[in-house]
Amino acid sequence: MPRASLPMYDLPGLEAATDAWWSGLAAAFRAEGLREVPDRLTRGSDADQLWRAPDLLFSQTCGYPLTHALAGKVCLVATPVYDCPGCAGGSYHSEILLRADDRADDLAALRGRRAAVNSADSQSGYSVLRHAVAPLAKGGHFFAEVKHSGSHRESMVLVAEGAADVCAIDGVTYALLCQTQPDLTARLRVLTRSAAAPALPYITRLGISDDDLRRLRAGLQRAVADPALAEARAALRIKGVVVRPLSDYDRILEIEAEALTAGYPELA
Repeated sequence: MPRASLPMYDLPGLEAATDAWWSGLAAAFRAEGLREVPDRLTRGSDADQLWRAPDLLFSQTCGYPLTHALAGKVCLVATPVYDCPGCAGGSYHSEILLRADDRADDLAALRGRRAAVNSADSQSGYSVLRHAVAPLAKGGHFFAEVKHSGSHRESMVLVAEGAADVCAIDGVTYALLCQTQPDLTARLRVLTRSAAAPALPYITRLGISDDDLRRLRAGLQRAVADPALAEARAALRIKGVVVRPLSDYDRILEIEAEALTAGYPELA
């Protein structure tokens, strides 16, 4: 049986909504003629290994792996459209966050401060923050310290608790945490918004047949129009889905290249 996962926004408090969304997607995929569709999502396994697995039916990844480690190893299915600021047409951005009582009024005021990032292969947590401060860096340095937290939420906790001063958080994750963990988000404020890029893509295994790829895309459209899934979609901020060309994700490469051109290859 093929496997499926939805790891990118499966946040604490949203597991039931994620499961409901998958149940609806699975039913829609079957209605479109896909024969082998798992009843349940795979959780707890290494996401990168599953994305590369020959039995992957459906998942969601970050745009940075799509254009780097997974380039030529997976097939782009579609791009979700989220009901969040800056997400029209299947785009998204990051919110650059400080503690609520931090008086910094622009990025330049963060020179010599401490940044928290989820991982170095994150478009929303690492690459766009590097891009944002690259014009301000001197000799390849801007921050006094860069801490790797392992997740967007933990980056926010580090900033909220004073162990770091700034983090860049996927705007969809931030919106979801505002609704599920307001005690945390209330301790933070948005300084500015990052450059935009295509939203986190839905993917399937490389080599899937054209007919099955068409069925996946038709099933997505069926699910986003299904009134029975309205509650799950609202909880996950899913507004629609679009099929964008893979070349649209070159914007992620451009954001990285702009930081490199500015002489700032690493967040430091």
